[in-house]
Amino acid sequence: MSVVDNWDHWKEFLNVRLDQAQDKGLSEGVISDVAYQVGEYLASQVEPKNEQERVLAELWQVADEEEQHAIANMMVKLVDHK
Repeated sequence: MSVVDNWDHWKEFLNVRLDQAQDKGLSEGVISDVAYQVGEYLASQVEPKNEQERVLAELWQVADEEEQHAIANMMVKLVDHK
């Protein structure tokens, strides 16, 4: 099973990667840029595997670039358990 098959597994995967980035001293700006790039990749290359991902993909497709950055930032906040 892929990490993107299950929403909770996906969020945990993102949380672990976020923790690693923060531990390495990456700034919020860099983390935000990476989150946006991941969102761009997922939207263009990965078929949504569950309902939540389908909603995010649809939102991403109708959003302009500024709104896409906001979606990426909200995903970072969602998985940041601190």
